[in-house]
Formats: sequence, structure tokens, C-alpha cells
Amino acid sequence: ACKRRILDKVSCTIRRFLEELNAVNTVTIVHNPRCSKSRGALQILRDKGIEPEIIDYMTQAPDETAIQHWLDLLVLEPRQLMRQDEDEYRALGLNDPKLSHADLIHAMIRHPRLIQRPIVISAGRAVIARPPERVLEIL
Repeated sequence: ACKRRILDKVSCTIRRFLEELNAVNTVTIVHNPRCSKSRGALQILRDKGIEPEIIDYMTQAPDETAIQHWLDLLVLEPRQLMRQDEDEYRALGLNDPKLSHADLIHAMIRHPRLIQRPIVISAGRAVIARPPERVLEIL
């Protein structure tokens, strides 16, 4: 009985360790399946044997917390995360320097198409994978 309890404790400890290791090693891709760069980055991950958590931000709209988290990991200001060459960016007047940090984040929430993609996150680091090979920088 004593040996069984010790084995159960060891098994539980190993299971917890593996769960924590898996959480640290989780790779996430903020993905738009219609974007060739995004599909390319996803394929590179899969070719490396990594099946990432996929956030399709066009159907799962990001909230303010998610966008701020991405900005923090990327060490970027909101405008740097935006696709500034899109007609929508200009039509919405987002090039106005008077717009605040919060204004730009809310614009990305309302218009997720303006978010640069793909964003790949791994072990507390992130990269905009343009070109897709940039994903290798954080693996």
C-alpha cells in the first residue's frame, strides 16, 4: 500500500510537470486563413511538428486585453500593429496623429482586418511573421 501511494504521488507530480511544460511550450498563431502569409507561417509550424493554438481573429474578434497583450509581447505601439496601407485605414481617418492609444485599439476591435498578421506567440515572445519564415525566430 505504501509503494502504491508513493507511485501515485510521483505520477501526479510528473503529470503536473508535463502540464506546466506544455503550457510554457504552447505556440499560438493569430491567424487569418484567407491570408497567404498567415497560411505560410502555419505551414512552417506544422512542418516543424508544432500544432499551434489557432486564433482566427476574423471570426473570434479580439478584445482590448488580447490586443494589448500582443502589443506588449511585440513591443509595439497600436499604429505599428495596423495595416496602414489598407484603404479602410485611411477611410476611417486612423492616420490622425491625435488619435489615442485606446482609440487605435478600439479601431482594431471594430475592424480586425486592419491587424497585421500573422502574429505567432511562443514562450512569452511574439513576432509578426511577415515573411512567414520570421516564425523561426521564436521557436
